[in-house]
Amino acid sequence: MISGAKLANNPETQATDCIYLFAICINLRGKNDRFLHFIQKYVYLCNSLYNYNMVYNEIGKTGMLVSNLSLGASSLGGVFHGIREEEGIRAVHVAVDNGINFIDVSPYYGHLKAETVLGKALKEIPRDKYFLSTKVGRYGKDGVNTWDYSAKRATESVYESMERLNVDYIDLINVHDIEFQAGMEGGLQKICDETLPALVELKRKGVVGHVGITDLQPENLKWVIEHCEEGTVESILNFCHYSLNDTLLADYLGFFEQQGVGVINASPLSMGLLSQRGAPLWHPASRDLKNACAKAAAYCQEKGYPIEKLAIQFSTSLNPRIATTLFSSANPENVLKNINYVNEPLDEQLVSEVQAIIGDQMFVRWKNS
Repeated sequence: MISGAKLANNPETQATDCIYLFAICINLRGKNDRFLHFIQKYVYLCNSLYNYNMVYNEIGKTGMLVSNLSLGASSLGGVFHGIREEEGIRAVHVAVDNGINFIDVSPYYGHLKAETVLGKALKEIPRDKYFLSTKVGRYGKDGVNTWDYSAKRATESVYESMERLNVDYIDLINVHDIEFQAGMEGGLQKICDETLPALVELKRKGVVGHVGITDLQPENLKWVIEHCEEGTVESILNFCHYSLNDTLLADYLGFFEQQGVGVINASPLSMGLLSQRGAPLWHPASRDLKNACAKAAAYCQEKGYPIEKLAIQFSTSLNPRIATTLFSSANPENVLKNINYVNEPLDEQLVSEVQAIIGDQMFVRWKNS
């Protein structure tokens, strides 16, 4: 019990007071040293509840209450197709103006371009209106992909990202696509022994708020959590495994919950497989899976129900243990469209029909590339 705590009679003020008390509790349990930083975000969130229909969930035990639909900024780097920078910046503003408060990016996306464009967009947005997530370990320059999970490079990368993003603090820092380190010297153990400790040290210094890991393969995420000191990994980000064609992530939710690790789902469109446009040329999925998803998309189009709508609704509405689902778009109209999709009821019959069309290609996996 907090001595002297009293709630106002006005419902809106009362809700704001509750947010203040929640932030105090977070501080008391030692989960965050940046007390004012979180208070500001929760007050903003409280006010948002009166303006948006968005649902907000806590990522694990981080204290970060995030919108159940969040913005992935890979599209700002032209990962899926070319973009117009001004339009991409406006897409970020539309997302935040309509209740999205969690944005994820990486220096790898567009080989620094996504962070650079996002940084320009964030210049015009108050820092207390969003939680920011970026990554270390996977990079690229001059069209060449590189990987470096060393402590030194991870630390340098965080400061470089902050400069590009025009911020002095990162809410969530992730080790990016750990499966690549699995095939390098030191294996996944290096993530536990070197990369994560470097990020935890930055957390101790107040440079970052929380530490997570990301990967396409959920078994790798589980392995690292099991081989690290308890509490080191506060969240995981897994992509393409809680979507219409693959719900493998669901098999691991119990484990993550037991460990107190928050779950972020990404790519409800399965990196473009579940879209009218179709998967980009570089997509590593098999031809059979691409064809099956294309047939499903055509079927949805005949029904007058875009498969993108069904995919977004499916990934955000069926599992409360997933804190948020990241989608990516550099188109302001598509951002608003996706937000509206979340507020409409899911056609579960159509889900069954689409999954029947995908048929034996359900749960077919691919290696990251």
